[in-house]
Parts: sequence; C-alpha cells; structure tokens
Amino acid sequence: MTKENLATKYNPKEFEEKIYDMWMSENYFKAEIDHDKEPYTIVLPPPNITGQLHMGHALDQTLQDILIRWKRMQGYSALWLPGTDHASIATEVKVVEKIYKEEGKTKEEIGREEFLNRAWDWKKEYGNRITEQMKKLGSSCDWERERFTMDEGCNKAVTEVFIKLYEKGYIYRGNRLINWCPDCKTSLSDAEVEHEEKQGFFWHVKYPVKDSDEYIEIATTRPETMLGDTAVAVHPEDERYKHLVGKTLILPIVNREIPVITDEYVEMEFGTGAVKITPAHDPNDFEVGLRHDLEQINVMNEDATMNENAGKYEGMDRYQCRKELVKDLEAEGYLVKIKEHDHNVGACYRCNTVVEPILSEQWFVKMEELAKPAIEAAENKDVEFVPERFTKIYSHWLENIRDWCISRQLWWGHRIPAYYCNDCGELMVSREKPQKCTKCNSSNIRQDEDVLDTWFSSALWPFSTLGWPEETEDLKYFYPTDVLVTGYDIIFFWVVRMVFSGLEQMKEVPFKHVFVHGLIRDPQGRKMSKSLGNGVDPLEIIDEYGADALRFMLATGNSPGNDMRFFIERVESCRNFANKLWNASRFVLMNLDSEELNQEYEKQLTLSDKWILSRLNTLADEVTTNLEKFELGIAASKLYDFIWNEYCDWYIELVKPRLYGEDFDSKRTAQDVLTEVLENILKLLHPFMPYITEEIWTHLPDIKDHVIVANWPSADREKIKPEEEKNMELIMDAIKNVRNIRAEMNVIPSRKAKVIIVANEDVFETIVENKSYLMTLASASEVIIKKDKINIPEDAVSAVINGGEIFIPLDDLVDFEKELERLEKEKTKLEKELDRVNKKLSNKGFINKAPSKLVEEEKEKKDKYQEMYDKVLERLEYTKNKLK
Repeated sequence: MTKENLATKYNPKEFEEKIYDMWMSENYFKAEIDHDKEPYTIVLPPPNITGQLHMGHALDQTLQDILIRWKRMQGYSALWLPGTDHASIATEVKVVEKIYKEEGKTKEEIGREEFLNRAWDWKKEYGNRITEQMKKLGSSCDWERERFTMDEGCNKAVTEVFIKLYEKGYIYRGNRLINWCPDCKTSLSDAEVEHEEKQGFFWHVKYPVKDSDEYIEIATTRPETMLGDTAVAVHPEDERYKHLVGKTLILPIVNREIPVITDEYVEMEFGTGAVKITPAHDPNDFEVGLRHDLEQINVMNEDATMNENAGKYEGMDRYQCRKELVKDLEAEGYLVKIKEHDHNVGACYRCNTVVEPILSEQWFVKMEELAKPAIEAAENKDVEFVPERFTKIYSHWLENIRDWCISRQLWWGHRIPAYYCNDCGELMVSREKPQKCTKCNSSNIRQDEDVLDTWFSSALWPFSTLGWPEETEDLKYFYPTDVLVTGYDIIFFWVVRMVFSGLEQMKEVPFKHVFVHGLIRDPQGRKMSKSLGNGVDPLEIIDEYGADALRFMLATGNSPGNDMRFFIERVESCRNFANKLWNASRFVLMNLDSEELNQEYEKQLTLSDKWILSRLNTLADEVTTNLEKFELGIAASKLYDFIWNEYCDWYIELVKPRLYGEDFDSKRTAQDVLTEVLENILKLLHPFMPYITEEIWTHLPDIKDHVIVANWPSADREKIKPEEEKNMELIMDAIKNVRNIRAEMNVIPSRKAKVIIVANEDVFETIVENKSYLMTLASASEVIIKKDKINIPEDAVSAVINGGEIFIPLDDLVDFEKELERLEKEKTKLEKELDRVNKKLSNKGFINKAPSKLVEEEKEKKDKYQEMYDKVLERLEYTKNKLK
C-alpha cells in the first residue's frame, strides 16, 4: 500500500489506468467456485463486434458493475461474465463494404470460405475494441471467462439446441410469409421490424365483375402488390356483396381472373368492406390464402424490384412500379380516388429500409408450446421485472407470438446444421455433415446455405457461456444467474427468448430478476443517433472528467425503466463531487498524526461524533436497502447528500477546533471518528465510483487490503441514535440561522457578533452543552443562552428555531428595511406551511385513514409552525416600529 500523501489536486488521469491494471494483476475480478459462498451471477448483454462504446452501453454496464461490486463486497462469489456478439447482419454489412471499398469485389466474387476468413479477421481486429473500452469505464468483469457467440463452445450449444428442437418437432422448414429487408437481403423476425406511423394514401380501385357492368371497389396502401392478387374477400354476412360471392373478377391491368370469396377476417365497417387478397405479400392475406387454397404469386425480387410475374413492370423498383401502375389505372378508368391515410410502416431495425412481406422458404421455430412456460414463469414470479409494469409487455408479446423465422440469408453466423442430398433431395439434420444420404446412400451432400438468426445464439447466452451442453462446474454453481440488466428496447428481441430457451433446455429460468433501464436521450429528449449527430462519446467524457464522474452521473440519473437526459452540466457536477471528496479526504489524512495514533487514549464522543456515526449507520442501511430494490439512483443520491452536506460541510467543520486543540483525548477521538466515517464512505461509494475510492483507500492508515474486496458496511443499530440526531440538528439549525442573518445583513465575515438564544426548557440544556459549536461556526463573539427575553437589546435581529429564538444585536449595522423584508418572507413561508398542515388535518380522509403516528406528527408540526409564526409576527411589529 502507498502511504505517501494524497496528491494536492484530484486528477483521475493520474491513477485510473494504474488502478485498473492493479485490479487485473491481483485477479480481483475472478469469480471462484466456493461452496462456502453464495454465487451471484450477471451475464453481460454482449455488445456487437461492429460497435464501440456508446452512452447506452455505458449506462447498462455501469449499473451491472455497481451490482457486481456491491455483491463482491458482501462476500458473494460474484461473477460478471463478459462477451461479444457476432451480430450477423451488422458485421456482414461492414465486411462486405470493406471488401468492396478495398478490392471492388462482392462477397460472391471472393466466395464463401474467403469471405468468412475476412469476417474472422474483422473480429480479430475490431472484436476486442469494445471490451478494451469497457475497461476504461471500470467494468470489473471476469475477463478470463470472456465468450464470443461464435466461439467453439457457443457453436456447439447452438447446434445442440437446433437438433433438440427439430427432433421435438418445434423447428420446421416451410414456405411462409416472412419479413424481408431488400437492402440487407435477408429475412427478419417480427421483433427485428420497427414500426412507425407514416403519412400515406389509400388508392381506391375498381375490380370489374366478369361479364357484367358491376365492379367491386377496394382500397389499398400498396397498389404494386395487386399484381399478385389471387382473390377479393368480403365478410360472409355482408349483404352488399352476397350476390357476387363465387363470381369472378377481372384483375385490372393484369386481366387475370380472380374469385370473390368470403372470410370472417374482413371487417365490414372498414373501408369498402372488400379486401384484395395477396397471399405472397401480406401476412393476413397469407392466412386467408391457406384457408381458401389460393395461389401464391410473388411479384418481387429480393432487392424489391419487380419480377417476371409483374408483367410490363418487371425490373422496376417497387416505388417506381407503384407510380407507373397508378398512372395506368387512372388512364384506363380503374382509379376511383386517392385518400390520405396514416398507417404503420415496418422498417429493418439495422438499416431502416422499409421491409417487404415476401413468401419464402425458411426455417421456423413453433412458438405456441415454448411460450406457455415462459408466460407462467412471469405469472408465478419465477422471473420478476423491475419495474413490474414491464411484465405486461413481456406477457403480451408471448401471448400473441407468431412462429419465429430463424434462418437468415447471410454467410456470417451459425450455419444451419441441415443437409440435403443433391440426388434425391432428402433433408438431414445432424451435428456433423453426413457421409451418406440416409435415403438413397448417395455421398453427394450439401449443407444449407443459410445461417441462424443472431438472437438464436443470444437466447442461449446465460447457459451456453457457462459450458452447456457439457455439465460443467461453472454451470452447476453459477446457473441460474441472478439478474439481467437491459434496456426496455430488447425485451422482445432477447429477454423473451432467453426465458423460453432456459426453461426448455435447463428446466429453470435463466435469471431471477430483469432490471430494466431506459434510454439515454439528448438534452431535448431525442434519441441519440448518428443521423441526428447528437451522440455523446463516453470515452471523450472519461478523458475529460474521469470514469467516476460519468458513472456517478449515470447512476444518480437512473430510475428503473425510465429514460434519462444527458446534460454535460451533470457530469461536471459529479466531477465537482469527486473533487469535494478528494479534498475532504486529503484534509483528514493530513490531520492524522501517525505517532499519536499508536498512543493509548480515552474516547470522548461528543454530540457531533454521535450524530455523524448515527447518520453513517442509517446511510449504510438506506444504501443497502435501495440497492436490493434496484433503486441505484436513490442509493447514489443518499451517498451524495451525506458525503457533501453532512460529512464535508458539517462534520469536518465541527471537529476542526478539536483537531487543532490541546486536548489529546478529544483530538484522538475526532481523528478516529473522521477516519471511521471516511473508511465506510469509501466502501459504500466504491461500487459507484471505484477509482477514486480505491485511490483514497490506499492512503488510509492500517489498511492491509484494497477497497474492492473490503467488507460491505452493515448498519450497527446501537450506533443509530435518533435523540442525538435531533439535538445536533437543533444546533445546526441555530448555526444556519445565524449565518443566514449575517448573510442577509451583509455582515463581513471577520466581524464577530454576540449571539443570544432564548431557549425553551426542553432544548435549553442541549444548547448550553453545545454552545462551543456556535462560537466557532456562527462567528460568535459570545453565546448567551437564556430562558426569557429580559434585557434583550431592542435593535437585535432575530430568527426563530424549533424550541427557541436567536437574537443578534448588530446595532447600526442593521438595515431595518432589509430586516422587515426578510421577516415578511419568513411570515409568508410559515403561513404556507400552516395552511398546508391545517388543510391536511381538516381532511377527514387523512385523519381516518392515516396511521395515528403520522397524524400526531402533523399536529406537532402545526404547533411548531404556529409558535414560530407568532414570534415572527412579534418581530415584525418591533421592526416596523423601529422604522417609524
């Protein structure tokens, strides 16, 4: 341990990296399997290897690190398991761009094997970037256990789950309607489509009845898809169309014949009550098509251009086709009208391109049976959301879940373990490539080209990272994990899938709590994004203000489930807080005499000592309680208030006369209490601000280990003394009132003044015994404590405290006009308090329902305010007379 003096100035750059290296070299982040300890596990939501640390990561990881450091100090074997995600779509896009930029080639031109080599090169070059950035934030992950979603173990787990689900009939290959991104050229699950309401139009089009002058009018928001229409549907009870059911319509422009059918899916009251059915381009139409055995006509290519089924529009972009088709409909008399219409438009969550529902042969997971136990887990509180309101979102999603499309038309990812015989077409699902076809014995076998959805491997993260499918010691000891910390934006993507995967494979939930936090927005409340250019780089903030300031700002601004706005002023405020703690610690350390610390002495606890120790133990209780409830923001705020206000601004000032005095026992007591409180402050603050607490800790006397593994403070009930707190608060209130009077009267600091206190019987002795505090902290030349107002100078300025009055004779220094103004303000303030408490006490609902203790407290407040009000009125009258 270093014992040289703490640096004069707080400069986090001088010690943050050094301290992190020390933690790493001492293996403090390593979680041991110790059956004498309770395990506590958090798995890191794996960031993408394409990304770098952003404010969302910084918030997410700060909250996790606070929890893991706290539990480590509480004596748990605390594992924070890190890792990164291969991010199929995002990484493939980056690698494709890089190859094209450097070589002018497509991935198809270099071939699959070479492309995958380039992707792995990308992972080696950029994959560790974000983990190195996490270390700058202070993240205390067990880096020896770091995983990657495509490492050998995770790949084995993915293959095992795929085969198990396939064998149970939960995975199937089918020709179904899926979400297709024309830009990424891959399928997307429903969760990967982001919906936004946009202004659009309803195009009303006539569909003529064959061999008749009649027509049915339909309305569509996507007229280009009508080229794939295979029916028009009406409700079976709609009288308007009953005579047309079973008849044939002529599809405009295309001139193909399509039937009029009935289906209860149609809403009679919406639009014209007739709906065009395009099974290959709309999920609802697809289901209608299955019920009525309709043809499925796909009119688009993978890049959202029109295909050969679109006739003369072949080769056009979908929107160009729309424009030309509408022109043709109008020219040929089919277009009835165009109406403005706002509707939800789905876009790819990665590139923001509008997705197309397209009929495609893909791999799916049947979700109905898998969803049931996941729903029950939330109902039975096996998985609890914080805040609880997110349970409804989770359950609603599961109750309405559709089969999950898990295949992606990409090369980077877990390749689907399915194989086909090129001779007979037989499908074989296998852990290894089959040597021969199980049907025809041919060895001409190829593997499925597609890879699995990234979220398929991420769904297994809580147990695959601990060694599953092997029954490892890590898995037995650390699973299930304790808490998942995540943003509300990936509940559908990830949380739901981890829960049903954990229940299916491990037969228990993957975590007990889901601690949901919000997003970080800019000062205007907008989401941070590249397009808006409003993002803030956490590494730049760390470089300028230090990691502790950023972490504490993120913690104090956090309220579970709610978004927070980023203000640089709040980071500056947190750095000022760190600076305040630094300077206070330096003062304490400079006033510890190493020679005197070894001498025997008789402890002499004063009122201020008992008060600060009582407040410290209350603080330990409050911080622990709030951490247990995941109220990290409240815990951080309580630490801030105690350290800044009670310890630095009050206690240190209160003990200075003893530190500088000649009474050895009193001095030693003050030194010991200062040190005891500082030690516990550093422990309680460590999870939030690990660097500064560790640096100060190493300078404390008689410290043998580091604060990262110090015992977490627990409240000593015997040291919590409400009576002493009340008495000290009385003295502090008196000091504050004297200071306020002097400030309002513009009395120069060097001028001391006599302070006279007229005290009630119940506070008289307390003030007498502790008047020395007023002498030093209230700039008093003399403190006189009386039981009556006899001989109080007429020109004295006064203030009312609980249980007494303060008078300061300032003679000609008093500006009586200002005194009048001050008293009028005091009178208004007390009138408001009296009005509030009177309203409360006259409220029958409050009197009848509130606990009797609470009612009594309000009555006591009323008496106190009334007494103070009467005294202010008395002083007002006196002051007005002085001005006459």
